[in-house]
Amino acid sequence: MKYSPLLAAFLLGAAAPALAAAPAAKVPAIKVPPIDVALMKDTVKTLSADDMEGRGPSTAVEPKVLDAIIARFKAAGLKPGGEKGGWLQTVPTVEMTVTQSSPLTIGGIGFVRGSDFVATSFRHVPHTEIKDSDLVFVGYGINAPELGWNDYAGVDMHGKVAVILINDPDYAAKDEVGLFKGRRMTYYGRWTYKYEEAARQGARAALIVHDTYPAAYGWNVVQSSWSGSEYYVARPDNAMDQTEANGWIQMGVAKKVFAAAGKDFAALSEAAKQKGFKAVPLGLKASLSFDSTLRRSESHNVVGIQKGRVKPDEVVLYSAHWDHLGHCEKDAKGDGICNGAVDNATGVGALVALAKANVKAGPARRSQVFVALTLEESGLLGSEFYGQNPLYPLAKTVGGVNMDALAPIGRARNYAMTGGDKSDLTGIFRAVLKQEGLYESPEDHSERGHYYRSDHFSLAKRGVPMFDIARGQDLFAGGAKAGALATEDYVEHRYHQPSDEYSDTWDWSGITQDVKVFYKLGRTLADGAMWPNWHKSDEFRGIRDASLKAGK
Repeated sequence: MKYSPLLAAFLLGAAAPALAAAPAAKVPAIKVPPIDVALMKDTVKTLSADDMEGRGPSTAVEPKVLDAIIARFKAAGLKPGGEKGGWLQTVPTVEMTVTQSSPLTIGGIGFVRGSDFVATSFRHVPHTEIKDSDLVFVGYGINAPELGWNDYAGVDMHGKVAVILINDPDYAAKDEVGLFKGRRMTYYGRWTYKYEEAARQGARAALIVHDTYPAAYGWNVVQSSWSGSEYYVARPDNAMDQTEANGWIQMGVAKKVFAAAGKDFAALSEAAKQKGFKAVPLGLKASLSFDSTLRRSESHNVVGIQKGRVKPDEVVLYSAHWDHLGHCEKDAKGDGICNGAVDNATGVGALVALAKANVKAGPARRSQVFVALTLEESGLLGSEFYGQNPLYPLAKTVGGVNMDALAPIGRARNYAMTGGDKSDLTGIFRAVLKQEGLYESPEDHSERGHYYRSDHFSLAKRGVPMFDIARGQDLFAGGAKAGALATEDYVEHRYHQPSDEYSDTWDWSGITQDVKVFYKLGRTLADGAMWPNWHKSDEFRGIRDASLKAGK
């Protein structure tokens, strides 16, 4: 993960006030079969062993990793659910590395790559050249019909470069009240959306203005993340529907550019927060060129299925990513394997245990599909490829549960719904917590948009409601203090480091609790007849409505 969504998954303040009461769904009391903890231990221990070399995708060790997962899917009682009647789905990728970059020139002013700007191409091409393209300030670059908001209204962006502000118009709010949910980031605030929308509008390139607070990270994170190789899902059209170049510019660069255009950056930024804002041509031209080296490779998702007894064409999805960082920088002990025991061998262990529990309970009303995804650490590519090329139609996918980095820190009294109350799934979540005698906590740092940074999002943005829940810090053994200390210890000493290794001393009670909750959430969907939808004001409601209509 480029910016640790897994940390948000269990950095929940246990002492946070209870959320406002909201109706829970009527969920039948579901009996959970015994969870095979020994199976989870074996799965995590096997996948995070040194001979798995950190589970780097598209490396020589990948077949060994896949065989281990397939063997456990088989033992759990699943049937092959992948391509051509097998267990796998091939995920083709393109690795691109920028070389030979020119400065970014705007209005005769040259800016330096790295310190002033970063840029790459989402198109799979060896050379990119933008020459004398008109610059247009499009505010937050949002087109949200359900909210009556369109920053591109009345402007033709074809052949032009969009300059865009990061986050949402009401990001500075102290609460979550507002057209764009106040301080809680929506997908419209994410940089990925802004590039996607610029491409839909026909822009030639898109430049996002960096600002530390609304971005939630400093320029150093942008610079380091965009200085090496970038990975993309390979497409037959080489992604030619994307903009030619996408990038970020420093705040100071933006102010210089606006001043050169005779515009007040602060005043226009403030105006962009208001509904009805009109894009502003800056009267300047931008030029940029760079070369890119391309390397094509393949990795694989592992897919198993338990077919439904009544509606086998309707699917509930369970997912967890199997990949990690492979060989990495050696630590002080000379260990250079990032084993990824917590991140995310635990998720795959939970996936296998869930599969076994569901098989033991017998087929549900609907089919249940279990997917161990690849290339999450490279930008959610395994789930993105599945979203682009679903093995089971998204119009027939009821919903799903994603599992990522389950902390071995004991049972907790509280859980949070990452993303907040976005869909009908919240009612099921609250009903299950009530059944289990647990309480709901607010999501920590909702302004950072964590819901949009893990594998479930690749399905959510295509309309499929997905659970992403997080166990909190209010531990039954030791309370909030013990939970905070355990979390801090992992973050400081093991996250994305060679020391993220399996230990026989782990406390499995919290992970087992997670799996029981996951089971109830998923089985409620699988045994039910409901088709959960996003709330009417949610950014994914229109996509889901169109999908369900097509499915009928």
